[in-house]
Amino acid sequence: MPSIRVGFGSDYVVKNQNIGIGTDNPRARLDVVGALKGDISVSGVNTLSVYEGFVSEFQNVNESLTLTGEFNSPSEDIIVGAGVTFEVSVGSTFVAGSLESISVQSHFSVPNGGTSTRTTDPVEGMVRFNDDLNTLEFWNGFEWRQFTVTGASGRGVFMGGQGLGSAKLSSIEYVNIHTLGNAVNFGTLVQGGTQYTAGCSSSTRGILGGGYNPQASPGAVSDTIEYITIASEGNSIDFGNLSDARGEFDACSSSTRGVFCGGEDIPFANMNVIDYIEISTLGNALDFGDMNTATRDTCCLSSPTRGIIAGGVASDRTNRIEFFTIAAKGNSILFGELTGVRNIGNGGCSNSVRGLFGGGQVPYTTNVIDYITIASTGNAQDFGDLSQDRNNLGSVSTQIRGMWGGGYAVPAFRNNIDYVTIASTGNAQDFGDLASPRNQHSACSDSHGGLGGF
Repeated sequence: MPSIRVGFGSDYVVKNQNIGIGTDNPRARLDVVGALKGDISVSGVNTLSVYEGFVSEFQNVNESLTLTGEFNSPSEDIIVGAGVTFEVSVGSTFVAGSLESISVQSHFSVPNGGTSTRTTDPVEGMVRFNDDLNTLEFWNGFEWRQFTVTGASGRGVFMGGQGLGSAKLSSIEYVNIHTLGNAVNFGTLVQGGTQYTAGCSSSTRGILGGGYNPQASPGAVSDTIEYITIASEGNSIDFGNLSDARGEFDACSSSTRGVFCGGEDIPFANMNVIDYIEISTLGNALDFGDMNTATRDTCCLSSPTRGIIAGGVASDRTNRIEFFTIAAKGNSILFGELTGVRNIGNGGCSNSVRGLFGGGQVPYTTNVIDYITIASTGNAQDFGDLSQDRNNLGSVSTQIRGMWGGGYAVPAFRNNIDYVTIASTGNAQDFGDLASPRNQHSACSDSHGGLGGF
């Protein structure tokens, strides 16, 4: 019989270090048999694995507790009291079920790792920190997308090129991509007037590399890399040198790395070289890999993960699109084809999902805008048209807008700026004008698709 009576019709026994309620032969540390009138209150989290009957709706944790083994709550709902530490040992998995809300006062860490360590079966809404890209990212059900964690303002910058009367321009000008209006003066390039250059950027720095620099040496190509701070105005500053001097090429970038693709050296030989820089540092470019075919007058754009190279002139004009992974190194591989063969120059722009190619020469100037989905592979599709046929124009973008400025259209260089909404399709609209008509120039922005973000 029970040895101690503790309630109305309820008894417990202590036998062999076990406690029995409703039984005088307990088989476990706590063995409850039959109907139990009243509630069970357990301090902390207990190791009950089976209980038939009724328990309190919540399991309250009222004192600091560290879990070092396997535990569960009979109610499945755990309430951690204010000021109490609830700690799960390192290397353990804690499944909290569905939370309606969570409040963290000091620190909360998400999983982290490089691009190559992403899970192979992500769940929509999963968040992690990518330490290759140095940014938070999430899985949207189709691809990994990056959060914007900078103060980028949406500024687009146009640099150098050829002006009226074949003058080589050293001027830099800028626009606010979110608005409408004319470009205003930014500063001057350090190496003077330069054309057929390549531009790329992070959210803070704009980069310009290479090009033809007749002021320094008539007919020569340059290996100079220079940079600006996009948020301010002022002259460019020396950054370092390309691995090979060249012009008629383009570049793209992630938030950390700038990549220069293809081009032409003297005496006018196409190049397949791809080299790169770390944008936040200073120094010379390093070898990245090779394009499939030596090509000049290419067009580049990027997502936070992929760099894209399109069009240009190999043995003849090409419609080939190639891609590479920016965080890695290696040769570019086939992506697909443009809607037609053409050399585009610097007419590519993107958000983190979609890339746009505007204008070019086929062999006459064209107003065609193509688009691709960067995370996939395949052929480009028709997007719409620029306001007029143009080639060798500069392009900038935010996550919302793509924009093209300047270029050449018979019979003269142009100063008009067009824009489109990247997520839609349709013809470009008038934005404003550059301060100077210019052709064969470069452009960059602090909010383009290679930086990712929402």
